[in-house]
Parts: sequence; structure tokens; C-alpha cells
Amino acid sequence: MKRPFEAIDVSREAIAKLEKFAELLLRWNATVNLIARGDEPFLWERHIQDSLQLVPFVPPGATGGIDLGSGAGFPGLVLALATRVPFDLIEADRRKAAFLSEAARVTGAPVRVHPVRIEASDLPPAPLVTARALATLRRLLALAAPLLTPDGICLFLKGANADAELTHAESEWQMQVDGIPSRTATGARILRISSLRRASRSD
Repeated sequence: MKRPFEAIDVSREAIAKLEKFAELLLRWNATVNLIARGDEPFLWERHIQDSLQLVPFVPPGATGGIDLGSGAGFPGLVLALATRVPFDLIEADRRKAAFLSEAARVTGAPVRVHPVRIEASDLPPAPLVTARALATLRRLLALAAPLLTPDGICLFLKGANADAELTHAESEWQMQVDGIPSRTATGARILRISSLRRASRSD
């Protein structure tokens, strides 16, 4: 199996747990659509390493994070295993939520699984909100804002349309954005968003 980027500090214990997670995911994928079947041989490169590239941007001393639309655990469960930061994983699909709960049991990941729609969650705001392949940036920001502390950050894995999505979102939101080139997909980017607030009518 592929291993995490050498430049990213991931402990041997975390790698061992990620391997358990990967084995479990492949078993469940036979009956639950967690990832595309064609992605199975590339699970580490396309999914696990894609999530791990967020590790350097997790705020030092972060007390918790919320992952929106966690699906098969990317990036929230992977980040929880790699950093030991507790994550709340929101996933409305109950079969995927069941997988996440089993993955947490098998790996000991510090996560809580919430099988509800994001809009229906009643979690207190967290200093970190993450998402991957969930929705347009404009929609993501609307979902994330109520769950983000005033000094918190969002880490979103976005594709080649990131610039267009930013332009569209800026009509409704003010924010500080750092765009970091993805290490796993050409043209894709990590968006690190801070100082998020609704744009006023006069802005």
C-alpha cells in the first residue's frame, strides 16, 4: 500500500490505524457505495493522501473539528486518526454513517458520528470545519458558518473550478482565503478560509 507523504508528520501508530481503516473500507465497499469501484486500487492516492494533505493546516492545539458530509470518512475521520483532534462527522446517509461508526470502533478514532442532515445538526461551533467533494463553495459556506467559531477556519478540498466558485461566493460572503495547490490532483486546491462573515448589503 501507498504511505502518507514523507513531509507530513504522521505517526507509525496513525499509519497502522489508517491501514485498518483502508481494509475495512474495501470490505464494506462490496455492499455499500463508499468510493467508486474503479478507485479501489488507488484508495491511498485518491482518498487517504488527499485527506492527509490537510494535516499541516490543522490549527495547533485545535480542540475539535466538524466534518460536513463525511461519506466514507474523507477528510474528517482520516484527520482525526492522523492528528488525534476530535471530530464530529455529519453524514445523513445511514449506511455510510454505520460504516463510519464501525471504522471508529475498529481504529479507535476520536470521532462522533451524527446521522443527520447538516442543516439539522445542533452541534456547538468548532474552531475547524472541513469538507471534501460535497457542494459548491457558496453552499458550503452557508452550511459551515453556523458551525464555525468566530476565530475558526474552514479547510475545503476543491477541484479545478475553485476560482469560479470563489467569485460566485464573494457576492454573499466576506472572508480571507488562502489557496494551496493540491498535492494529489492537478488543478485542484485546498481552500483555507478564515474571518468568514456574511457580506452586508452596503459592502
